[in-house]
Amino acid sequence: MRGPFRNRTFRRLFVGRVITNVGDSFYFVGAMWLVYSLTNDPLYTGVAGFVTMVPQAFQFLAGPLVDRWSIRRILVGTQLVQAAVVSLIPIAHVFGVLTVELVLVVMPVLSALNQLVYPAQIAALPRILDDRELVAANSAFSVAYQGFDMVANGIGGVLIGLFGAVALFALDAVTFGIAAIVFATVSIPPANRTNEIQPTDSSGRLLAGDGSQVPSRDTSLVTNGNGDGTESDSSDSYVVRLREGVAVLRGTFIVPLLAGAVVANFSVGMILAATPPYADSLAVPGSLNSIGGAGAYGILMASIAAGGFVGAIGTNLVADRRLGRSMIVGYTLAGVFWSGALLASWLPVTALLFALAYIPIGVLAVQVAAVVQSAPPTELVGRVSSIHGSASASMIPIGSLAGGVVAGWLGPQAAMAALAIATFSLALYVLLNRDLREMPAPDRTTIDR
Repeated sequence: MRGPFRNRTFRRLFVGRVITNVGDSFYFVGAMWLVYSLTNDPLYTGVAGFVTMVPQAFQFLAGPLVDRWSIRRILVGTQLVQAAVVSLIPIAHVFGVLTVELVLVVMPVLSALNQLVYPAQIAALPRILDDRELVAANSAFSVAYQGFDMVANGIGGVLIGLFGAVALFALDAVTFGIAAIVFATVSIPPANRTNEIQPTDSSGRLLAGDGSQVPSRDTSLVTNGNGDGTESDSSDSYVVRLREGVAVLRGTFIVPLLAGAVVANFSVGMILAATPPYADSLAVPGSLNSIGGAGAYGILMASIAAGGFVGAIGTNLVADRRLGRSMIVGYTLAGVFWSGALLASWLPVTALLFALAYIPIGVLAVQVAAVVQSAPPTELVGRVSSIHGSASASMIPIGSLAGGVVAGWLGPQAAMAALAIATFSLALYVLLNRDLREMPAPDRTTIDR
């Protein structure tokens, strides 16, 4: 993983990602528990998860903006706005006007801003690194996300028990401010359009995926004075750029890959909504104001992140293995470990098995991210990755609502079982789908047009 870290711009992006990931973890852990503690109703945690994750379904709308706007300005601006928005929770608490409705408004706003942040970070990587470094760079980014999630979730659970969830929101405002300062020092070069391969007609004009002509464009580049080049492209409309991102996916292996991700993320939404009441059921009997329930919640969230962290670190060990086979084995193992965790119903064993279940999930997440970045043309990475993110996350909000309903009706353990069902189903799905089953290693996967 040393390769990308030799690049100074990548190092700064990495540090900024670490800081903003910590802030994201704190507000999500704090908000989910705060909603549950204010209502003592799993349905509200489902609603909280729904409103938080709905913006992810529209991440594809951010793709053309990310490809056109200054990445540095996107990163700095979103961090500053997030710092201001997250401060509303502690301010409302001080003045005695904190309500669950306010939390349910703040969460989707923060999430909506992140739909620009993460595609911008992803789009920056192929601009500053060679293709052969992308797997290592994605692994490092996943380590930053999963590893510091592990720390932040564990610490967050303890802080909630000791000082209350509001303390995490006050800390968030600081982390977002620091991240803005770090991102302000980053300079991202413009996309290299010379490497782009697009279908053309007999006269050499670009064709969209449906065979229609794409309007001609001035592809000259200018420097906007902030060290982050942008394109001078007045005739290139938002809709056309969005269509280009969709067109490149048609008829490719990414489509069935996304279908599987939809199933997986529905189950993820269910367990996110069910984890607070499930953790409370595993804790030492007591009230929600004790450290027991909050501490158990922090431990479970940390164990999930820890598994993803280990998986991200170990990705390079299987980077040259066929992705199709890795998915079959990985999803099967995840289902076995997750099922064992729920059957144990004892916090130490459950936490350990949760971590083991997420190791293969963490490996596969990094590998799929590398495929999405390296397969399409460089200039389309922002659009393709945001479309991929939106499609794969589209069922998480619905899953969260379903998880809240199921947890309230049948109990949180029933809702938590959704992930085991999904992973076993995905292993079978890949096995039966030839395009997925025969996928090569991520660095040898390309989109054939």
